[in-house]
Amino acid sequence: MNLRFVGIMPNSPDTDSPTIWLDQDTGDLIIQSYTATPEEMAACKEIGSIPGHSTDVPAHESVIRLPAVMLQYIPRPEDKHGDHDGS
Repeated sequence: MNLRFVGIMPNSPDTDSPTIWLDQDTGDLIIQSYTATPEEMAACKEIGSIPGHSTDVPAHESVIRLPAVMLQYIPRPEDKHGDHDGS
């Protein structure tokens, strides 16, 4: 796997640190963040997505909460330069 560190939650301690990596082979994001709470999961199920699509989360998937400040690290197709460290 050809991962590139993209960014970490600004001013985060040594633990509890949402982080984003980019798989440079596929363009997929690997995200470490907060697990959605039961209330958030219930709200997601209630809202749903597209008609007829299950609202159950398969065992091989997770729902996470990504803090808004982390959106700055989401790579765009035109983003070809260096890493971000939250500073």
